[in-house]
Amino acid sequence: MRAPGADGRITRNRNRKWQLLLLLLLDEEEEKQQQWEDRQQTLAYLQWQHQHARRRTWLQNYYCQLQALYADLDVLESCRLRRAHVAAAALGAAVSTQQSVHRRLWVKNRSQAWWAKCNHPGFPDEEFHRSFRMCRATFNLICEQLAGAVAKENTMLRAAIPVEQRVAVCIWRLATGEPLRLVSKRFGLGISTCHKMVLEVCAAINDVLLPKYVQWPSAERLQHVTREFEAMSGMRNVVGALYTTHIPIIAPKINVAAYFNKRHTEHNQKTSYSITLQGMVDARGSFTDVCIGWPGSMSDERVFEKSNLFRRGMSEDLRGMWVLGGPGYPLLDWLLVPYVQHNLTWAQHAFNEKVVEVLQIARNAFSRLKGRWKFLQRRTEVKLQELPAVLGACCVLHNICEMHNEMFDPELHFEVVDDEMLPENINFPITALQARDSIAHNLLHNVHAGSSFL
Repeated sequence: MRAPGADGRITRNRNRKWQLLLLLLLDEEEEKQQQWEDRQQTLAYLQWQHQHARRRTWLQNYYCQLQALYADLDVLESCRLRRAHVAAAALGAAVSTQQSVHRRLWVKNRSQAWWAKCNHPGFPDEEFHRSFRMCRATFNLICEQLAGAVAKENTMLRAAIPVEQRVAVCIWRLATGEPLRLVSKRFGLGISTCHKMVLEVCAAINDVLLPKYVQWPSAERLQHVTREFEAMSGMRNVVGALYTTHIPIIAPKINVAAYFNKRHTEHNQKTSYSITLQGMVDARGSFTDVCIGWPGSMSDERVFEKSNLFRRGMSEDLRGMWVLGGPGYPLLDWLLVPYVQHNLTWAQHAFNEKVVEVLQIARNAFSRLKGRWKFLQRRTEVKLQELPAVLGACCVLHNICEMHNEMFDPELHFEVVDDEMLPENINFPITALQARDSIAHNLLHNVHAGSSFL
């Protein structure tokens, strides 16, 4: 017989043995897991070392090849310089011995008969005006003012193209919108040469003539402008009429959505892209302020807020003056726009009637601008970053023609179509609303007293 409690001790001993066995198994499993992780880390490190060695070898080989290529380029450049020195020495020797260098080796002979005929003093003035949109006296004045900026010097290999021909190429291209291929043939010059001349002359016009012919009126001139506007509209202190048009362009390669013109696409039934041209004109239709080049997807209001005219007005430089704009512009303390709500009063009708008459001056000015310079009527291959200078040159030439009373051929009439949109912000200043109502009341009782409207 077993002693009492013997079975309990046996059971406890057996449990201790199982616990020790489990602990040994857990230690062994943990040791195996640690060995496996160490082995994986060792393999990853060896693999990284191998890849690093391969990458270092590849970079060393690439560097060696690059050094060899640079060495070959240095040899080629040295040979080119030696050949250039030899050619220069030979040319210098030829010149020193008075040996002739034939231009036909450097310049392709092209017929310049058409330009020679136009440039002849006996060429009819009417034909000259039809070709260049201005008389010869105005053309010569432009050439004189641009001579210092566009003139080139003769070289040993070729004679410089005269200033008159350079300016003529630019004006003809802007006036007719003719493709460069035909301009090149007409003037007897290379296509790339004509394109370069157009850009150079336009840049010179912007640098030399823009500050002179497109400028904010002086105090004396402003008084004259306000009197002219008052005589035609009955509104006092009006200094200009504002309008924004769109110039068609080829779809740009970057940021194409910004230049997409939804309104013209719907009107023309084909995809249209454009940039904007905002201009303020005086009573005679000459530009006094322009803002050029903003994307065509922007509304008139947003373009206006980006312009120098907006900054001038918000800085209170126009205190006591009025600029008239269409319904697409916001009503401000210095910018008057027509009433757009329904059920207008007689005073509001009278005001809108006069505003439309003044704004028609701006529309007519843009119509003459695009009519004179057909380049603005169709898409062009000029790069987007170069186009504002061309548009600025067209505005300057427009003002010069207007200033010298150049006749506008009715056959060149171009209908300006720019759909207007209501401004995004219709919370106009109360002072501006009150001022517009007061002007409308005065127009009704003072100016329209004998009109058919009443």
